[in-house]
Amino acid sequence: MTAALPLRQSMAWIHGWLGLLAGWLLFAMFLTGTASYFRPEITQWMQPEIRASTVSPAQAAQGAMTYLQRIGAGDDVQWFLYLPDARSAVTRVFEQRSPTSTAPPRPAELTLDPRSGEPVRARETRGGEHFYRFHFQLQLPYPWGRWLAGLCAMAMLAAIVSGVITHKRIFADFFTLRWNKGQRSWLDAHNVSAVLALPYHAMITYTGLITLVAMYMPWPAMVNYKTPLDYGAVAFGIPTERAATGIAAPLLPIGPMIEKAEAVLGAPATRVVVRHPNDRAATVTVYRHAGVSINARLPSVTYSGSTGQLLERSGGTGPALMTAGVMLGLHVASYAGTGLRWAYCLLGLTGAAMVGTGLLLWTTKRRRPGAAPFPGLTLVERLNIAVIAGLPVGMAAYLLANRVIPADAAGRADGEVAAMFWAWGAVAVMQLARSPRRAWIEGFAIGAIAFAAIPVINAVTTARGLPASLRGDDPVFAGFDLTMLAIATVLAMAAWRVAHLRPAPRYDVLPVEWFMLETIIVTLAGWMLLAASAFRYRRDLGITAPGTIRLLRIAAAAALTLAFLRCGAPVSGERVVRFLGGGSIAAVIMVGTLSVAPMLILRPVVLILGMARALRPSKDEHRTASA
Repeated sequence: MTAALPLRQSMAWIHGWLGLLAGWLLFAMFLTGTASYFRPEITQWMQPEIRASTVSPAQAAQGAMTYLQRIGAGDDVQWFLYLPDARSAVTRVFEQRSPTSTAPPRPAELTLDPRSGEPVRARETRGGEHFYRFHFQLQLPYPWGRWLAGLCAMAMLAAIVSGVITHKRIFADFFTLRWNKGQRSWLDAHNVSAVLALPYHAMITYTGLITLVAMYMPWPAMVNYKTPLDYGAVAFGIPTERAATGIAAPLLPIGPMIEKAEAVLGAPATRVVVRHPNDRAATVTVYRHAGVSINARLPSVTYSGSTGQLLERSGGTGPALMTAGVMLGLHVASYAGTGLRWAYCLLGLTGAAMVGTGLLLWTTKRRRPGAAPFPGLTLVERLNIAVIAGLPVGMAAYLLANRVIPADAAGRADGEVAAMFWAWGAVAVMQLARSPRRAWIEGFAIGAIAFAAIPVINAVTTARGLPASLRGDDPVFAGFDLTMLAIATVLAMAAWRVAHLRPAPRYDVLPVEWFMLETIIVTLAGWMLLAASAFRYRRDLGITAPGTIRLLRIAAAAALTLAFLRCGAPVSGERVVRFLGGGSIAAVIMVGTLSVAPMLILRPVVLILGMARALRPSKDEHRTASA
């Protein structure tokens, strides 16, 4: 009987494998989440046609309401107004129309000038919101992306705890960073980046889990509340739902209501929700700005839209919900000023460095001098290059596409997102033809060139380039361009550093054939699972038979089992790495497909099933044959 491993040794095993299996996604989550701390500023940069103008929330809301009343509100159920502040330059309006509306369709989102209330002419873009959404949804359909991000966060939390237990000299080694020592250097870098911001890493991981805990564990809310709306009314301060009366009544001017609400809340307004506009039961709910409190659950005041009477005020939540609001505020840093946001940003970069150096340390520990690398080591090394060097190139391509794609092009926002995944995938594929050392150098060099090109392209295509923004007191554009140059410098230094390391052995050519079949099988299985989910919820496809969905799921499970059995004879860590490596490459393929052409996954399946149905005899033919 095998003796049990000592505690530290067992924790080291858990720490290494959890960090490896979730590391690539965690690196992407850290990097895009760090960028999300400046998502309003990124959105401003990606819409250079808009100049910031300082107006009060009441004036911006009144201008938006005047415009909405003019374009017609007879078929609108709700209006959501997101008001400008010191970090955002426009008023964003979302309309929720009646399902029975017969009016011509209008855009669901409107971007209005805060001063005049008129629509602004600016290029379509997802701006910084794309990085924010990718950070916790991973460009996957709801809820699969959030679930996957949650599993990675759980692995991260377990890796933090096991890493602290494993490390005997955690604080002594914090002051040690040895260069050019191979594995020892990577271990020092991993330790320093981990210990330097250990409280931040623990806080950001735990609070990230807590923000979506109601989705991961919905049972307490399901047991204690009849409907999700009842839970939302308590947890998120959603006002009491009031049905429309059908009796017309004009809305009072919204500006005075907002001014009264700001006096009651003691802070500027940030969001306004108008329900049943121009109905006697119309309500106007004003939410307080998040920057005045660490609690991100925004209190609100609700007025009658037709009389201006105060109807209700949210607040007075218990300690549990207040704690959840503080956790959310700590995670998204909605309360933070400019200096603290930069501190969050730098700490987030240490998280990316911690995960990246951990992945590199895994490969360094298993490389033996003079021995050819085993397939699992080769795969991990290639995935490290694809993610650590490839993702920054994709993020730079997203920003460059904003300036390169014509401003009036249709679907340009989706084109920007597709550019990120195409560039990322191109780096991931091209590095397969190079030795790892050359792939690292060239990947970092491409990233440095791409980020350095952003200020240049911005200066060529707009009137708000770096020289003009420095002269014209344009801090957002100047700071953005300078940050891009700083990132380019860091990537160039990384490429130079790798180029001056001792040359690697000449046996490091990737044998791609051994995992290609696994990747194809896992990709097909993923397509079948996605098709089954789509058929479950998209009745308009005409494939609603439970047997069809069950057949797709069984075929996907069989394909995944076959891919796993192909990954090696013994059940070992190497088999798991090979299987998950093929799955990771398959995930990149599927995410890219979903981003560029979502129906590309469903059409082949619909075609095959349609052909099968056409060949299958109908019930009437069965009856005739039996007669």
